[in-house]
Amino acid sequence: MVKDWNNLHYALAVAKAGTLSGAALELEVSHSTVLRRIDALEKSLNTRLFHRHARGYVPTEAGRILMSAAENMQDQLDLLVGRVQGVDEELHGTLIITTVANLIPQLMPVMYRFQQRYPQVKLQMVADRRHLRLEHGEAHIGIRPGARPTAPDYVVQAGLTLQNSLYASAGYIRECGPLQALDLIEGHRFISAIEEMPFIPFIDWIARNVPEEQVVFRCNDFRAFEDAAAAGVGIAALHCWCGDNAPQLTRLLPPPESWQTDLWLVTHRDMHRTRKVQLFLNWIKRELAKQPPEIGLNS
Repeated sequence: MVKDWNNLHYALAVAKAGTLSGAALELEVSHSTVLRRIDALEKSLNTRLFHRHARGYVPTEAGRILMSAAENMQDQLDLLVGRVQGVDEELHGTLIITTVANLIPQLMPVMYRFQQRYPQVKLQMVADRRHLRLEHGEAHIGIRPGARPTAPDYVVQAGLTLQNSLYASAGYIRECGPLQALDLIEGHRFISAIEEMPFIPFIDWIARNVPEEQVVFRCNDFRAFEDAAAAGVGIAALHCWCGDNAPQLTRLLPPPESWQTDLWLVTHRDMHRTRKVQLFLNWIKRELAKQPPEIGLNS
């Protein structure tokens, strides 16, 4: 019989780390404390849970069964904690949303309507190309374009498949003429990123197909792409959600299918089921579903 359930927590840490010292470091306790806990657990169960080797601790068959059960218990406890936190918070406090800067103008009407409906929830928007660490509380919800996030313990939901195309100002079109096709770029100026981005299809297309002398302006923020194109600097590749909502810009070509990028809604499992997080996720999914197909394709 397990007399101290906390001992299972120590045993699970040893099983994951493979050594007492690794578990001690993870749990921020002494090596001797971990050893004492493991010995007490084995004594209470009258079962050896680990084979002791020179290189570390390896679970026995009984240990593997117990560790699997303990891991499931930890998952259930984490979920319960998230639910309890959600009940305690109800619908007040702050909800932190992180996304990239160029999507903020399109997301602001969504934020405004949400706060009209739930005025007791204060929204904070953090614009950052860096993926904030949700497990550390840097944000509650991420709205991220690009590759599907793969961080452990994240809940990732498809939001929208964004269409992308090339845009330019009316002044640029008067000066250089319209762009008739992707293979007819001679005589045109382009705007692109400073660093290579093979994971972003339309930036990768510019890197592969546009001669360096025709890329006249580079920047490290997609929001500046729109500003540069509006000023007549050159042609910029943009999400259609951004470009079509910029009155000073004109879409030059139909969105190439190979340029589509996915928009993901990301939360951490500990907070995913809290009431205000679920309310916002359901809200933004309904809002995204309203977008016309020339802007984005619903998943």
